Amino acid sequence: MPVHRSGTPHRPRLLALGTLLAAFSLLSALSAPPSSAADTPARGSARLGMGVLAHDGQAGTPTTGDATQTEGVDVSGYQGNVAWSTLWSSGVTWAYTKATEGTYYTNPYFAQQYNGSYNVGMIRGAYHFATPDTTSGATQANYFVDHGGGWSGDGRTLPGTLDIEWNPYGAACYGKTQSAMVSWISSFLAQYKARTGRDAVIYTATSWWSDCTGNYGGFASANPLWIARYAADPGTLPAGWAYYTMWQYTSSGPTVGDHDKFNGGLDRVRALANG
Repeated sequence: MPVHRSGTPHRPRLLALGTLLAAFSLLSALSAPPSSAADTPARGSARLGMGVLAHDGQAGTPTTGDATQTEGVDVSGYQGNVAWSTLWSSGVTWAYTKATEGTYYTNPYFAQQYNGSYNVGMIRGAYHFATPDTTSGATQANYFVDHGGGWSGDGRTLPGTLDIEWNPYGAACYGKTQSAMVSWISSFLAQYKARTGRDAVIYTATSWWSDCTGNYGGFASANPLWIARYAADPGTLPAGWAYYTMWQYTSSGPTVGDHDKFNGGLDRVRALANG
C-alpha cells in the first residue's frame, strides 16, 4: 500500500490551484479598462492644436525672413488668467480665446482672456472647438455665437474661428466619412455667417484635413485658413488655399505657449477685423 509521508505536497492539487490562479489573472486582465481610456482627457479640455504634436510632431521653429508677419497668441481655459500686459509688451498684438466646445462647454476664463486682450490694445477673436460626433454643425455654430463667438464691427474684433482637428476623445475623424465631415463643416460655416454676417476662419492641420475631408477645397474662396504646423515653415496647405492667413507655429512659446503668426502686417489684421 502506498504511503504518503507527512509534509509531501500532493502535486495534482497544486497544479489545479496554479491553473485556477492563471485563469483568474487572465479574466482580470480582460475585464480591466483599456489603458487608452485612462489617457482620454476630460470633455471640455480640448484646445487649439491639442493634437498637433502627437500626430504631426515638431520640426523646428520659423526663421526670420523677408515676409512681414505679425505675432499673436491663442489661449483657452488651460492657461487660466493670462498676463496680457506681458504679452503686449513682448510684441503680441492679436489673440484668439476659446469660447466653447460642442454644446456642453464654455470657457470659465473667457471674460478675463477675451476682454483682457482687448483692454491692453490687442485685436481679439474667439474660437470654437468642434465635436462633429455630438451635435450638428448649425447647432454648434449657434451655441458658439450665443456664448461669446459673435462678431462686432468695432475694428478690433476678428471673425470667429472653427477649430476642426483630431478628436482627443475618440476616433480622429469623429466617426464620420469624408463627405459627412464636409457637410458638417459646411453646416457650421453657413449658420455662423447667417448669424454674424462674417465668414468664419478655419483652423486645421493639412494631414487631418486630407484624412478627414478628403482634402476638400471648396471652402478656400470664402473662409480664411489658420494652419497648424510646428516647423520652420507652414508646409503644404490644404487644397484650395493658395496662402494661409494665420499660422500656429508652436505650443511652447513665451508666457502662454501657443504662438501664431499673421501673414501680413498689423494693417492686414485690422482689415480682417473690419471685414
